[in-house]
Amino acid sequence: MARLPRVHLAGVPEHVIQRGNNRQVCFANDEDFAAYTHWLKEYSDAFGVHIHAWVFMTNHVHLLCTASDDSGISLMMQSLGRQYVRYFNQRYKRSGTLWEGRFKSCLVQEEHYVLAVYRYIEINPVRAGMVSSPSSYAWSSYAINALGKQSALCQPHPCYLALADSEAERQQAYRDLFKAEVNEALLCDIRSAVKSGMALGNDRFKQEVADLTGRRQQMGQRGRPEGWRKQV
Repeated sequence: MARLPRVHLAGVPEHVIQRGNNRQVCFANDEDFAAYTHWLKEYSDAFGVHIHAWVFMTNHVHLLCTASDDSGISLMMQSLGRQYVRYFNQRYKRSGTLWEGRFKSCLVQEEHYVLAVYRYIEINPVRAGMVSSPSSYAWSSYAINALGKQSALCQPHPCYLALADSEAERQQAYRDLFKAEVNEALLCDIRSAVKSGMALGNDRFKQEVADLTGRRQQMGQRGRPEGWRKQV
């Protein structure tokens, strides 16, 4: 079966996941993380992609980003992936693939969902049991969005900027988002959307994406329709 093309829309935020092949380690030390960060900055600039949030785990990465044109994210991820594989294979004297096929992604509705994906990404190391607080993990955007650390890579999304007028108040409001219990239903929606490649949002947003792209954004009902035997 042919693979469906990904859905990208200029100006619409997107949640991207890239995993190591067979969940293998992609980052062995801080030098690897730093190299990936450097090239992410280089290629996001080259292809007009704004990076809002990220986390680099040992065997996968999460990004929340917005592109200025429909092809920006694909071009960025392709260039970044190839560059990093060359670096990793040379550094560790290996050959072959590193990534698990194509990256996965989904469009994200700004209202109600963008900040949820910010949080989902940055709390990843806590859910994985690596740290007790997102502030304790060095390779995520939490210190930038929540604590005001300076970064040339991070470009805030308007939904983040709308949290408050001043930087200090905005960072406090952002930290407050992490105090609430994780909504399991929302977690399932985020995971399902990026796995299926379908839009994350309400029915209106999904219909708008479907109309613009010609791609269905609702999961189809499995199995035969009720009453099909009578019709036959």
